[in-house]
Amino acid sequence: MTSYVIRGASILGENVSDIAFEDGVITAIGAGLTADETIEASGLVALPGLVDLHTHVREPGREDAETVLTGSQAAARGGFTCVHAMANTDPVADTAGVVEQVWRLGREGGYCDVQPVGAVTIGLGGERLAELGAMADSAAGVRVFSDDGRCVSDAVIMRRALEYVKAFDGVIAQHAQEPRLTEGAQMNEGQLSGELGLTGWPAVAEEAIIARDVLLAEHVGSRLHVCHLSTRGSVEIIRWAKGRGIDVTAEVTPHHLLLSDDLVRSYDPIYKVNPPLRSSDDVAAVREGLADGTIDIVATDHAPHPMEDKECEWSAAAFGMLGLETALSVVQQAMVDTGLMTWAQVAEAMSTRPADIGRVRNQGRPLAVGEPANIVLIDPAATRLIDARDTASLSRNNPYAGLTLPGEVVATFLRGRPTVRDRALVEGVTA
Repeated sequence: MTSYVIRGASILGENVSDIAFEDGVITAIGAGLTADETIEASGLVALPGLVDLHTHVREPGREDAETVLTGSQAAARGGFTCVHAMANTDPVADTAGVVEQVWRLGREGGYCDVQPVGAVTIGLGGERLAELGAMADSAAGVRVFSDDGRCVSDAVIMRRALEYVKAFDGVIAQHAQEPRLTEGAQMNEGQLSGELGLTGWPAVAEEAIIARDVLLAEHVGSRLHVCHLSTRGSVEIIRWAKGRGIDVTAEVTPHHLLLSDDLVRSYDPIYKVNPPLRSSDDVAAVREGLADGTIDIVATDHAPHPMEDKECEWSAAAFGMLGLETALSVVQQAMVDTGLMTWAQVAEAMSTRPADIGRVRNQGRPLAVGEPANIVLIDPAATRLIDARDTASLSRNNPYAGLTLPGEVVATFLRGRPTVRDRALVEGVTA
């Protein structure tokens, strides 16, 4: 295997050094290092490979929108070396057979590790627990379970799931949405929803489920993860729960860090997402929550859709946005360039902590000698005009199209092999 030296990179945006790696492992960090191939990285920031806890790859069942291969290629272009593939596929990933299929497709593609998320309930129906133990014991080694796209709204089922996963150190990742409060909802509930004539999606629908579930997690002594938190009230509940010692973690998406519901004035379905874009005050609150550690991680909720599901009237359009290839740029604009976070804190929120929550070994590791060479190089001084057509994804529902965002992923290395080099995809690396 070729040995590499990344020369003169700023590690976590701090010390400038060379990074040498060979056979998938970092072998030296220092000055004047040599190898078979040298990557000049002056002005670039080196981060550990990013880990996404919330990705929709659509395979099996909706390969017209995305596949494990194209999703992992998009992930590599975004600096990710591991993604967690959500269970709302067709068939649903509620058995050992389906999660192993997704896991193997990721290994065959080789652009990033694809770690399946198992469904909590059979068919996402919310009535009977899925084969949680079998998925945990499968070759995929599932540790994260979620009915994302649907809430586990039955408190008894949620309690049983939390109790069950304790046996293998699993975590339930809840899509917090009280269904009775969001029937027919189209956007954030507020003055603007009334003006636009769109059914409102109240913040309390999210907050009520989070409040219930943190108490259930405390009661049974289990791990709870809250998906795509989006409101000020949700941040406050998580802050209270952590202060109480409850084992809860939470994520925020890039789009909830940057975009507000005022964009819905355009009636452009590109901005239709679940949970909905919230108020500017909510955007400020989730930024504050991420900066002070109340919110643990950034997760993309990458949700590809074919054109016909988005290029239609608002009410008929699907919920969801692309996110993998722009996540790091959005976080730079919302959190780094505003002084709310350092690059070291970005590495914690987008690599270290998501790997820990998902119990993924050999990902989210520090850039240190003896550690896996999962590395992303970003040029923070670059700017780029986002073009929806310039993507590895099969879908084009990019809410940032036409915007100029800071930062650019220059290279991504998965276990010491380049998957992206100078923004171009390199042949995938088999695991």
